[in-house]
Amino acid sequence: MTRKERTIKRSATMEGVALHSGETIQVFVEPAPAGTGVVFRRSDVSDPADIPALAGNLSISQRRTVLREGGSDVGMVEHLLAACVGLEVDNLLVSVSGDEMPGTDGSALPYVEMLQSAGLVDQKRDRLRYTVAEPHVVREENAELVVLPPSGEGLKIRYLPAYPEGVDATPVVFDSVADDFETAIAPARTFVRAAEVESLLEAGLGKGATADNTLVLGGEEAPEMRLPLEPTRHKILDILGDMALLGADLHADLVAVQSGHGLNQAMVRHLRGELEALEVEEPVNEDGYGITEVMRLLPHRYPFLLVDRVLKVEGWRRAVGVKNVTINEPFFNGHFPDQPLMPGVLQLEALAQLSGFLLQRKMEHTGKLVVLAAIDKVRFRGGVVPGDQLRLEVETLRMNRNRATIKAQGKVGRRVVSEAILSFAMVAAS
Repeated sequence: MTRKERTIKRSATMEGVALHSGETIQVFVEPAPAGTGVVFRRSDVSDPADIPALAGNLSISQRRTVLREGGSDVGMVEHLLAACVGLEVDNLLVSVSGDEMPGTDGSALPYVEMLQSAGLVDQKRDRLRYTVAEPHVVREENAELVVLPPSGEGLKIRYLPAYPEGVDATPVVFDSVADDFETAIAPARTFVRAAEVESLLEAGLGKGATADNTLVLGGEEAPEMRLPLEPTRHKILDILGDMALLGADLHADLVAVQSGHGLNQAMVRHLRGELEALEVEEPVNEDGYGITEVMRLLPHRYPFLLVDRVLKVEGWRRAVGVKNVTINEPFFNGHFPDQPLMPGVLQLEALAQLSGFLLQRKMEHTGKLVVLAAIDKVRFRGGVVPGDQLRLEVETLRMNRNRATIKAQGKVGRRVVSEAILSFAMVAAS
């Protein structure tokens, strides 16, 4: 069943100790427009990049989920993201004063309470949903994560754990429709095996861990559980937080066998790729624009107009478009005519035009024009030839009244062919 997107009514704050670094961290959350998604921003960094909570921004890390963008990163985001999934909060700006979110009591419950204290409000836009149509599997040694077409509405997770002797390893099933996230999953605290404690401390992790926020399994004394099968429930919490990086409601049955963040993240990257592929196949909907609307906002015309369709626009944060590359393109006559190849500079131009479209929507009634000011970190990773459909993806990293920085990427299928950081100036139209 389709639902409306949701944000919070007012801002809220939290302060706590980071579980791994041990530093005291301040968090400030505020409402965000429909289509924004959950976006993290480092308040302790000058000119920070926005870090959208999407699978493409995942960074390799140990025992936690870390997002990175524009030289900034934020770790331990999974507990807040799980709270967002459980409460169906889709659009949120999160400012954090360090590189790791507070560990709080080791669970998602304090984040649930913070969001509830801010009030929840529905927005006009329909929430994107992704219904799994075929099985997907990722494996590593004895661990496995399987995603299947849904047996009902929503997301159903079955987790099969393996623990030290004496710890109850009964499987747990969570149904997002039938079960209450706030009581069944949110209070479950993180845990560590007793045999791992010393090595984690030697690696510089767990400096903020205490007996109150971290369960120690397999030690001399069994920890007191807050709720039945608490460690396994926390594993489900982590899955919910990691699957939030899909950027859509996931409708599927998920079976996890000893799965951790590594497999969770591999799966959500894969599913995000599947979702992006569907965006290209689907017709233009209310979130997209046909060529007439593109030409209304862009000061370009054929043969220099290199955006055929805008498939999706998410606020002023992200846009997806396509350029259908045909043998009739005028540039093929003079660029490798015996082996037609789309010039890399024109791939960048197509990305710049889509970026201009995204930003011009915001500038439309200001009397300002969006112009390209700088290009950085350019990479060409593959050729584009006649018959290809060049998928254009742009995301806003920073934006103020006069300047904007965009992360841009071109793809053919799932293959990245070009990428760059584009800077734009907003100048008065003559």
